[in-house]
Formats: sequence, C-alpha cells, structure tokens
Amino acid sequence: MSIIIQKRLEALRIFMQKHGLSAFIIPSTDPHSGEYVPEHWETRKWISGFTGSAGTAVITLNGGGLWTDSRYFLQAEEQLAGTGLRLFKERLPETPSIPEWLGGVLPEGSRVGMNGWVMNATEVQDLQRFFTAHRMEAVCTEDPFDELWTDRPSLPQAPVFLLSTEYSGRSCADKIEQIREYLAQNHADALLVSALDEVAWTLNLRGTDVHCNPVFVSYLFITAQDALLYILPEKLTPEITSYLEKNHITVRPYSAVESDIAQYKGKNICLSPSVNYQLYQAARAAGRVTECASPISFLKAIKNETEIAGFRSAMRKDGVAMVKFLKWLKEAVKSGKETEMSIDKKLYEYRAEQELFRGISFDTIAGYQEHGAIVHYEATPETDATLQPEGFLLLDSGAQYLDGTTDITRTIALGSVTEEQKRDYTLVLKGFINLAMAEFPHGTCGTQLDVLARQAMWKAGINYGHGTGHGVGHFLCVHEGPQQIRMNHVPALLLPGMTITNEPGIYKSGRYGIRTENTMLVVESQSTEFGSFYKLDSLTLCPIDTAPIVLSMLSEEEKAWLNRYHARVYSELSPMLNDEERAWLAEATTFIY
Repeated sequence: MSIIIQKRLEALRIFMQKHGLSAFIIPSTDPHSGEYVPEHWETRKWISGFTGSAGTAVITLNGGGLWTDSRYFLQAEEQLAGTGLRLFKERLPETPSIPEWLGGVLPEGSRVGMNGWVMNATEVQDLQRFFTAHRMEAVCTEDPFDELWTDRPSLPQAPVFLLSTEYSGRSCADKIEQIREYLAQNHADALLVSALDEVAWTLNLRGTDVHCNPVFVSYLFITAQDALLYILPEKLTPEITSYLEKNHITVRPYSAVESDIAQYKGKNICLSPSVNYQLYQAARAAGRVTECASPISFLKAIKNETEIAGFRSAMRKDGVAMVKFLKWLKEAVKSGKETEMSIDKKLYEYRAEQELFRGISFDTIAGYQEHGAIVHYEATPETDATLQPEGFLLLDSGAQYLDGTTDITRTIALGSVTEEQKRDYTLVLKGFINLAMAEFPHGTCGTQLDVLARQAMWKAGINYGHGTGHGVGHFLCVHEGPQQIRMNHVPALLLPGMTITNEPGIYKSGRYGIRTENTMLVVESQSTEFGSFYKLDSLTLCPIDTAPIVLSMLSEEEKAWLNRYHARVYSELSPMLNDEERAWLAEATTFIY
C-alpha cells in the first residue's frame, strides 16, 4: 500500500508544480463540514492511506505530514509507515500547528494550496492571516483530485426518504417557521444550511449517502418567503417531490448553489463560520454576509417529547440485543473460534432482529486486549484477533432505528484479568458513575462537569485524550453538537432535552483499553431559591460487567447508583426476554455490596 501512496503523492506534487504551489492542505471534510463523508470526498484517505475519521494531510514538494488526535495515534503510525509522511500528534505541547510547521519549512513567497469547497471559512481566513504575516500566500485552487483520482466515486445518487412525524414529532413546516422567526429576531433575511444533518432534521427527510449516518448530500436555503433545496434530481422519488411541493420547497440543482448565493438580492445571508469558504466568498462578494451560529444546531439538540420517547424505545430494543449478545459471548469465546470480526457480525444479527432497525450508527470497535488501547480501532482481516477466555474485550457499538440512535460501550472480562486491569476498570467505572450522578444548575456547560469523570484516575496519575461526552442525534449522526463534555472549553450549555454520552476510559498502549459508555438525557432535577437544577438520566439499558470491579474502591454511594441502574435495566428489559435470557440478566444485574 505504501508504494501506491507514494505514487499518488508524486502525482499531487506534479499538480502542485504546475500551479506554482509549495504545499497543499487536505482536510478530512467535505463541502458540508462533515465528520464522516461520502466516498467522493475521502481525498485525505486516498492521498495518505490513513483511514481514521479525523485528520489533515499536508503535502509539500519533498515531504509532508498528517495531523490527527490521540484517538488515532497508534493507527496513524501503522498506516503512514513507508509513505514518507510524518505523524504530528495534535494537542501535545511539542506539536506545531499546520501553519507553524509550514512557516518553518517553506521559504518566504511560498504559495500554499487548498480546495475552498472542503475548507470552512474560518480555517481559510486564519491561514490567510498567518501566511500573510509570514510573507506567504494561501491559495484556493481547483480540486486536484478531479484530475488525479481517475476512478473517483461519483456523488451519491441514492433516493431520500421521509421520516414521518410519528417519529420526528414536528412537521417540516413548523420547523421552517421557527427558523424564520430566528432570522427575523436577528435581522437576517436568509439562512444557508450546509450541514447535512441540519438539512435532514429540518425537512424530516433521511438518506443513505454517508456510511452509518442517515443523511443526504444537499444544501437548504431558507428566506422569509422561500425555501430552496439544492440536490441531485436523481435522488427525488415522486413521493418526495410531492412532499416538497406540499411544503412549498423549491428544488434546485445541487451545482447551482454557488451562483444562486452570489446573485441573491436580499439584504443579508446568515452564514455559520463553518460554511465552506467557496460559498462564503460567493455571499461576501455580493456584500451580504451576517456571521451567526446556525439556529438549527441548537433546535435539533433539544429533543421533543416524541423524539425522547423514541430514544427510550430504541434503547430498550438495543438493550435486548446487547443482552442476547453478552449472554452468547462468554460461552462462545470458550470455543476458541470467535474473533473480533465474527463477534461484530453476531452483534449485528441480534440488532437486525429488532423492530425499526436501519443499520449501525458507526463501525463497531471490537478491540481485544492490546487492540482495545487503540481508541478507534477497527478490525481487519490482517489484524482480526481470536478471543480467548481471559483478558478484556472493549466493545463500542451502536445502531440506527427509525425512532432513535444508540451508542454504547462495554468492557467485558472474558475470563481472568490482572489486578492492574481490575484497578483501572474500577477507576473508569468510578468516573462513569460520578458523572452519571451529577446534578448541576442552569448555566452549566460540559467542560464544568468533565472533571467528575477524570478525578479518580487523575489521583492515580492517569488520563485519557478524548472527550468525555458528545450529543447523539435522533435517527441522525451519532456525534452531534453543540453540547459536549470535554477538558477544553465548549461554551454550549447542557439543557433539558439534550442527549450526551458519558464515556471515560483508560488506554495502555500494547496492553489493553477500558471504556464504559452510556447515552444520557439531560432532565430537570429540582427548582430552589438558587434556580433550576438538572441531572443526567441514563437512556442506555445494558448491564455493566461487575466481575472486574474492585469493590473496596467504590464508595457506598457509587455502589448504590450501580445497583439502582441494574435494577432498572432488569425491570425494563426482562419483559422482552425469554426465560433463559431473563435468568442470565438477573445474574448479570445482581446487586453488589
């Protein structure tokens, strides 16, 4: 593979020389700032060989590198080997930023190229300021991969489909009206919606254009009078065409969005700084840009009662699938025939039996022992480890149901584990429980709660590099904002109706990884003279392995929380199980003391 990557890099460098470029920046995103993107835009993966979901490649005429976060350090080191590209580990004090590194290796007068369709406005503007100060130039060019990637996948053409109000809880017309009210309050005439999950949520439509994410490639332009959907016409069935007409939504070609934005005659267009630079420039050229956060991100994050009921239904179904799987797992492992990939397939089969199942919400992470230390590990035929009746299996998985999206991690002791593993497992569990027990006043953001998940392991000199929690979409993307729980400051408040994961972990390279994760719902707790207080309610229903717990490390309060949680898991899931499965669940949720 490294030889193929070297040939692709050579072809890109020839393109760069033709266009007078000393470097080219290639992000992981698409024109819609997506975390996961259609194959057509997987250019960073194609040019570098690194398959992780997050990372930026920078290619110079005689070298280059890839910047990615701690989730992918081990994976990136393996996949970049032999390519000539260097790994830059983001968020470490010794790691330079991309512009800092380019400023150090390129001479004055150098031109750095990028594709403005896949770089957001803020990123390009920051680069332009930096390079100007260093007497260099940031240049937006044509997409080099249209020329170099000869068998490049086409834009996805699969049809979109309707998500009825039975599941969404609100009509498309109601949502658009609320967006227009926001525009009027902020003295804006129009809103350009480029994030695919925001388009899907607003229109109550879904698609299959992005792996595991039920979205479709499109833009939505909402004004006080009109709503225009920019999409490939092949994607619209007669049913969807009729639905759009009834909701007064005009269909325009996907490729027409830039010219339409440039020719818009209104006073101003509300644009998020995360919109791609090409469209930002089109609007700015007409002198009609008002920068503002998309209101849809917040509206979508607050789940309505129908969506919340759907989440609870989806979590019960997912819990049943997980119980069936966990019951099967430990016995199956004793045969010595099960592997990371085979158990992934088995879990999929149990989920596929559930009503309203529509696929997985992300590629399953089934990491046995040392593979569990690779935060976003994905087994391949070359790495597929055979499970043994000993050690830890880290299993991070989720599903898409018409009524909700699930995301759950369990670390399972397949047999005997070391005392060190037990200690670390219990440290993770303490962090998980302490965050789950949190109660906090209105005005709290996730950053203020993050320490609850880390405090016990910090006292032991241990930390983890990823965030502690992210929002989860309703039959949408498994990663959703603006709410997060993480060390670095994220100002979005945690408010009732928001989903947020709780997923601390410990990862010891070459040895094992541990993570426990539930999807939570922010709910009202109490109202006092000091204001409104909120807490987290576990949506996920699945037993947590008690075998590796060092009971003496848990406080009485922590034990009581786990016992209450397990009582609820049994109460809600047992009616949906047969006698044998119910007996297994009763044992798995036995109280600890």
